Order: sequence, then C-alpha cells, then structure tokens
Amino acid sequence: MSSEPKPLPFIYQFAAGAVAGVSEILVMYPLDVVKTRVQIQGRVAVAGRDHYTGMLDCFRKIIANEGASRLYRGIGAPILMEAPKRATKFAANDEWGKVYRNLFNAPKMTQGLSILTGATAGATEAFVVVPFELTPRKQQNTPASSTASPKIIRTEGPLTLYQGLESTIWRHVLWNAGYFGCIFQVRELLPLNPTKDKYIQMRNDLLSGAVGGTVGTILNTPMDVVKSRIQNSPVVAGGVRKYGWAVPSLGLVMREEGFGALYKGFLPKVLRLGPGGGILLVVFTGMMDFFRGMRGEA
Repeated sequence: MSSEPKPLPFIYQFAAGAVAGVSEILVMYPLDVVKTRVQIQGRVAVAGRDHYTGMLDCFRKIIANEGASRLYRGIGAPILMEAPKRATKFAANDEWGKVYRNLFNAPKMTQGLSILTGATAGATEAFVVVPFELTPRKQQNTPASSTASPKIIRTEGPLTLYQGLESTIWRHVLWNAGYFGCIFQVRELLPLNPTKDKYIQMRNDLLSGAVGGTVGTILNTPMDVVKSRIQNSPVVAGGVRKYGWAVPSLGLVMREEGFGALYKGFLPKVLRLGPGGGILLVVFTGMMDFFRGMRGEA
C-alpha cells in the first residue's frame, strides 16, 4: 500500500468499531431471522403457519403477512453484543498492529503482520464474546427461566461463563486472521486511489471486506460448530463432557458424522458474514476518516 493513515488513539478505534458493528447488525439482522425460520421448520407444512421454500420466499412471506418490522424482532440483544464485540475486534487489531510493527521494526504493515495482528485481535475478542454468547446458547436448548446469567453463575459458578473459551479463541483467531489478512491482500491487488475518491474507497473496502469475511467464514466454521457442541455438551459416563477440547472435538465430529458436519449452517453464515464483513470495513473506515477530520488530521 502506498501510504497508511496515522493511527488514532484507542478510544476512536473502539468507537468506530462499535458503530460499524451496530450498522452491520441493522443491515444484516433480517437474514438471521430468515435463516432461523427456514432452519427450524419441518419438511411438512403445518396448518395455520407459513411454510417457506427458501430464503427469498421467507423474506416475501414475512413482509407480506407479518410486516417488515418482524424482520427486526429481538434485535436488542444482538446489538448489545455486537457493539463491544466489533469495537474490540477493530480496536485490538489496530493496537496489536502497533505492537507488532514496533516489535519487528516494520515501517508499515505487511501481509504476514496483517494475519498475525488479526489472529491476536481475534484471541482478544474471544474473551469479550464468550460470556455474551453462552446464555443465548443455553436458552436455545433449555427453558429460558433456568438459564439467565445470574442463575447460571449461582448454580454453576462464574467460570461457567467462559465455558468453550478455547474453541471460541480458535474460532475468532481463524476468522480475524482470514479477514484482516485478505483485506490487506485484496487492497494491494486493487487499483490505487491517489485522489482519495470516497466512492472508490468505499467500493474497495466493500470488496476487500466481503472477500475477507467469506474467507474467514470458510476457515472458522468447523470451530464454530465445535464451539456450539462444547457449550451445550452433555455429561457422559464417568462425569466428563462428550465434547471437551476443540481439536479432539473436531476429530470426534468427523468420525461420528463425517467431514460435512463441520460445515453445518455454512450457507446462511457466509451469506451473513461475507457481505457483513464488507459493511463492517466500509463503516469502520468511514468513521475513522470522520474522527481524523474532526481532529484536523484528514
């Protein structure tokens, strides 16, 4: 890359990441609603309920029969999670970038450093994400009244909020390494933008972020599947959980269900995180430019 903007203080990176995360959720959340509807319906239509032949059919029927606002039902909780999650992702990536550039005496970012900083930012992000995700995971499998966070802490102890941390670290390390590594590489391959044209910058960010989100999803979906299994793992004979550590769990899933089981739910996930990765980068870059202008550094 020909030039790199001066890094901003952590608080600006954090705020830009939070705005990017909320923006991505507002745009992409309806896809989650549709994905859930399609996934939970049976093969046979139920009397009195809409039956969907696919995602587009589901979109059409929800809007026609229930109103467009239905596509945003339950968005409050995801927003509360996405703001700190995405804020941590981008802020940690920039901060770790400074650390590694100083450590390796690198005048600017490289492909290798982009992958390394992304992976380290992913590990940092995992510590923020796990407590937010555990309660919803438990609520999907047991009555909600028995799985509120205070109840979980009282009955299972505070450390249970970090059940599945190891697999979550793997999941976020792989996604962020693929995401930020691809962003750097795609930007390098795209034509230069010497005039700093905002349209060209937005197009390049959308394309590189979407490619990064897609590659990150390809890399981390197996760990995402394993993470869900670990967080909801039943206790088997001997008082141990069926799924424990991440890598042995990968092997267990493959032996019992085949390699394809590691990519369950991949299509709706990549449809969300591919374009979503582009939206994240566009909004984050735009917010950072706004803050630079506000500080007179544009």
